[in-house]
Amino acid sequence: MLIFQKSQPGRVGLRVPPLDVPEQELPELKPLRRQQKAPLPEVSQLEVVRHFSRLSQKNFSIDTHFYPLGSCTMKYNPRINERIANLDAFRHLHPHQPPEQLQGILQVLYETKQLLKKITGMDEICLHPVAGAHGELTALLLLRALFEHKGEERPFVLVPDSAHGTNPASCAIAGFRTKKIRTGADGLVDMEDFCAQLDEKVAALMLTNPNTLGLFEKNIAKISQMLHQKGAYLYMDGANLNAIVGITRPGDFGVDLLHMNLHKTFSTPHGGGGPGAGPVGVKEEFRPFLPYPDVEKQGERYGFSPPPPHTIGKVRAFYGNVGVVLRAFCYLRSHSWKDIGNIARMAVLNANYLLALLKNAYPLGYDQKTCMHEFVLDGSSLKKETGVRTLDVAKRLLDFGFHPPTIYFPLIVPEALMIEPTETESRQTLEAFAQALCQIVQEARENPQLCANAPHHMPRKRLNELQAARNPQVIFEEKSNEKRNQALL
Repeated sequence: MLIFQKSQPGRVGLRVPPLDVPEQELPELKPLRRQQKAPLPEVSQLEVVRHFSRLSQKNFSIDTHFYPLGSCTMKYNPRINERIANLDAFRHLHPHQPPEQLQGILQVLYETKQLLKKITGMDEICLHPVAGAHGELTALLLLRALFEHKGEERPFVLVPDSAHGTNPASCAIAGFRTKKIRTGADGLVDMEDFCAQLDEKVAALMLTNPNTLGLFEKNIAKISQMLHQKGAYLYMDGANLNAIVGITRPGDFGVDLLHMNLHKTFSTPHGGGGPGAGPVGVKEEFRPFLPYPDVEKQGERYGFSPPPPHTIGKVRAFYGNVGVVLRAFCYLRSHSWKDIGNIARMAVLNANYLLALLKNAYPLGYDQKTCMHEFVLDGSSLKKETGVRTLDVAKRLLDFGFHPPTIYFPLIVPEALMIEPTETESRQTLEAFAQALCQIVQEARENPQLCANAPHHMPRKRLNELQAARNPQVIFEEKSNEKRNQALL
């Protein structure tokens, strides 16, 4: 029910005392005044509270449901991070204040950089990018600036066919062209294809590691060495850093540039386009090209360094998404170095346990005995046998109280279910989720229409997602109560 349906003429949610001073007309505001009363619902405060509380209870969220989105790392976000980020001393800051008034937050930004350098093995960190794709773009702009400075023309970037779609998009925006690298039968980069595509016109390889199939690229050191021999660089998409954080460092196995998703690996609520932070880590060769301003320690105080000699300029107003960085700092400081490694160990353990529960019900996208933090199942055989698609499985999962995993990605698996349980889920939750997926297979065989018409127990049934994306209706227009009520019937 819409809030407009609850409206009753004359009902108010707030009563204010009578005006006890002379009313004054402000001529300069007269052109801005409405010519007629705004068509707002007339409801009591209690009705407003109940209405929106009920709506919130219909939502799926990480606080209410298991979110096994592959490559998204929808982990629990400790409330202590939120409390600290919302302290008045942080929340009321403004980036135009002089550095003398920003010492606390500047220290947080500086120390976060030091922690990320230790975790990644990179020489410098730029906190400015505000999302993973923004971090990709920033790194590619650094790459382009380096080659322009060298006077080399290298128009191509190699991108595996299992990569996130943002990889080739970022390349295009940064002025590069892409060449696709095949995935081998083992789910890793096809080394023969990689060798065939690598030449002096290649600027870099963009590699997600672990990759989107949930596998660690075992040839990563060799790949890095081969790139460097050709004068090219290795960029790592850090979307899956949660699988290796505290265990191994990208800078140690040959990565030259990478981005990290603080909002995934280091616990910030995200989804629906934000909030996010995608810091970029670089090796020393790229330091002269970094964006500015950068936070540096100046004796016992903190301030801003001058622009690097060949800076690419600003990629974001001010210093990045400071609120997200602050939450990540709280998360990191809440863990010892051993604890950081245990995050990855538990994420990998949970994923392999869930894989063991499901691999007999759904074939694997690629033949693998173990995985890292996520894995990909293939619903093609179920579709062929029963007509039930991966989309139907995802919709039916909603009836069991589980948010669906990522589906139809990576593109190299036709009916993909990409599942990432994260380290924060219990064994009981994983077993219940696996039981639901296995039951859906049985339902598909006995009554495929039950799955094809799902969900059955949600506030909204299955929508036309194509039309919803192309023709969204986000404004409620009210001409009159009569017309409104007719539209609602």
